[in-house]
Amino acid sequence: MNLSGFDLNLLRVLDALLRENSTVAAGRRIGLSQPAVSAALGRLRVALADPLFVRVGQRLEPTQFAIGLAEPLRRALDEVEFLLAGPPQFDPASAVDRFVLSGSDFFAEMLMPPLGDHLAKLAPGILLQLVDLVPDNYIAPLRTHEVDLALIPQLEYPGWVDYQPLFNSSFAVIARRGHPRLTAAGLAPGNAIPLDLLCDLGHILFSPEGQTAAMGDAALARVGRQRRVVMTLPVFYGVFSAVAGSDHVAFVPQQMAHRLAGKLQIDVYATPFPMPTPLIGMYWHKRATNAPAHRWLREQIATLMLPLNTDEAGLPG
Repeated sequence: MNLSGFDLNLLRVLDALLRENSTVAAGRRIGLSQPAVSAALGRLRVALADPLFVRVGQRLEPTQFAIGLAEPLRRALDEVEFLLAGPPQFDPASAVDRFVLSGSDFFAEMLMPPLGDHLAKLAPGILLQLVDLVPDNYIAPLRTHEVDLALIPQLEYPGWVDYQPLFNSSFAVIARRGHPRLTAAGLAPGNAIPLDLLCDLGHILFSPEGQTAAMGDAALARVGRQRRVVMTLPVFYGVFSAVAGSDHVAFVPQQMAHRLAGKLQIDVYATPFPMPTPLIGMYWHKRATNAPAHRWLREQIATLMLPLNTDEAGLPG
């Protein structure tokens, strides 16, 4: 193709169509009418010698050729936008933007309420969306623009990802208030549950993927013990609710345990064996590292999450 005869503005249209799968939504994203987007799609089809999209019901489905263009096109447009942005400027009060965060419902309880109140005062034009983690692949949605920030325990990550630690989160054991066996054992909230009793009780496990073993099981194995998992649930709040309505117990983040203890009539106990203390952080694509709005949002999240820290080791000073 002779680039001198190609209208580079068409690339913005193609990117919008690949994101939205709709000429109407694509036009809304880039400020064009639906007829203008349709006309641009016609020119793209001729220039690239491919249909690019086929209509399936109300959606436009990309061809294999178009799918192959999506990531390099977005990367190229991000780089051009960065080159032309000039000195970074960001005014939270007038900003109109949308950010998608991925994380467990721990963050629905512990982050989103204070962050929502914070942004309502400082940046009312910003829309936040918290979505579920993609099972077995928490990082991939950062590459495809589906997610702006992933809030997850520390893990190995590829070179195109940046990372910032937020807080360490220790575990606690929760049980319903007045649990008969814990009461009979003379245990008060805050006490460590004896290991024999703990292993004999039924355990409810948080697992978005439906696994029947997790970090707590590995810690028990190190002291030669095994617990009895009787239920798994994909959200923490479900774990708390199931514990509150049964004689089962669960290992959960201690910050969330204390937050919900009064609301759900549960008691919080200590573990009688060493448990790891995961370091929770936020991950994002490096293309957003210097983006002013993205950087500002990361700073707000880090500030709001720091009080949750149970161990300052590994956190920035």
